[in-house]
Amino acid sequence: MSIKTIFFATLLSLTEARFGQEHPAAIDEISAVTSGGQPSQAATIAGGAISDLLAAANPCNKLKTGDNILATLGTGDDAVKAARDFVAAEQNFNPFTTSTPTICDDPTLPTNALIRGVIPLVDPAVQGSDVENAASAQSVTTPFAADGMSVAQVMAAQGFSNFTTKDAAGNAGAAGAAGSAGSASGTGAASSAGAASTGSATSSNSSAAANECNVAGAATSTGAAAATGASTATGSAAAAASTGTAGASSAAGSSSTSSLAGVDFGLCTPTIKFEAGQPGRKATEFTFQAIDPKISAIQQDALNPNIITNRICDELTNQCQSNQSAKDVCQQAKAQIMALGTKNKSTADAWNTALGFAGTVTNPDGGPADVPAA
Repeated sequence: MSIKTIFFATLLSLTEARFGQEHPAAIDEISAVTSGGQPSQAATIAGGAISDLLAAANPCNKLKTGDNILATLGTGDDAVKAARDFVAAEQNFNPFTTSTPTICDDPTLPTNALIRGVIPLVDPAVQGSDVENAASAQSVTTPFAADGMSVAQVMAAQGFSNFTTKDAAGNAGAAGAAGSAGSASGTGAASSAGAASTGSATSSNSSAAANECNVAGAATSTGAAAATGASTATGSAAAAASTGTAGASSAAGSSSTSSLAGVDFGLCTPTIKFEAGQPGRKATEFTFQAIDPKISAIQQDALNPNIITNRICDELTNQCQSNQSAKDVCQQAKAQIMALGTKNKSTADAWNTALGFAGTVTNPDGGPADVPAA
């Protein structure tokens, strides 16, 4: 077989592999809506919707189309299912040219409450896709709380922030710059992109009490590093830590040496703490946070431990210079914590033990060790 034949056969197989991504079942579901709308309207919307899934399309366009489906075809069961499945569909993505998807960061979209809180699938090649794709599947049947939040912020609140953002006008945001992950009051104010580019967590502190997580500094490369393709510079994270970022003091005297053979976490100590009254929180409110200041500098504490475990595993690659064994162990521990479903001291203990740090003090800053017994 000639090299030319092999090339075209490979190109054809890649084209076929991507067809299911560019033409998901949702397109056919839109065409098949019969509960509302005028003749041919469903087919017209379906035909135009395909372009919203192309790699170059603004991700906010997909949300506008979801709104249009319901506005034009009504809110019958078939229309709602088609709209939700379309909003959740994976946008075309080429992992050979970029490593992260682009997500809409406009908190006003979608406007229809029936599809707010639905989040998209991402390419399986993206780090953390297992967390996001599981959450996406859940959101199609039970959308997440999303008042005042963009899709990017909802995704971050569910533990996935490995993305870049774009608003409805096409303005690009920094990697993972989904702003504050949304507040209980529904304000969802976004942090400035400038803060994200330096790794500073300062801009999120004023709203930390209402936020589940903050990914304003989730871009662990500075703007300059991202432009040159360089891996994360630890200098910006260290600078954030030196400004008094919460958690820096709690890592004093800690060690990155795991008791697990062959596991090297490099520059980081991947342990988790579970404390009440962390900055911006009520004195009785317990949250999880990474103990290592390099990681806590770019991640707000969270009620959901899966947000912190996901961030730690990401940072082993981004800035910690950990070996592959450490990364593998982290992924296994992340799955273990997700399966446990607990949110107390035992959760932090289970994580620390799984990574080879059994006996780590989970309230190094003092205060009660665990939530009160029921």
